[in-house]
Amino acid sequence: MKGDGSWSRLDGKARPEGTGKLSEQELAALRTALREADFARLPKVATGGPKIYDGFVYTFTHGGYEVAGEQGSLPPALERVASALPPFTER
Repeated sequence: MKGDGSWSRLDGKARPEGTGKLSEQELAALRTALREADFARLPKVATGGPKIYDGFVYTFTHGGYEVAGEQGSLPPALERVASALPPFTER
């Protein structure tokens, strides 16, 4: 994801799989979600949710902070960030 809202998606072998650009409204929603997530106060690794064996593992990097968590263990603030991102799979 770039600052202008353009993004690239890679496949499991790190090959380009898709590209796009968020609309101004989508980019504003993502920026709001990132700001409200307050990365400095989040745990470095989110835990505690149910184990989803075929779920995603997310790593978010923003503002010099990196936080990670499995699907089902993300705090609501990171769920909002994930929801504001482009899809992780082709539609």
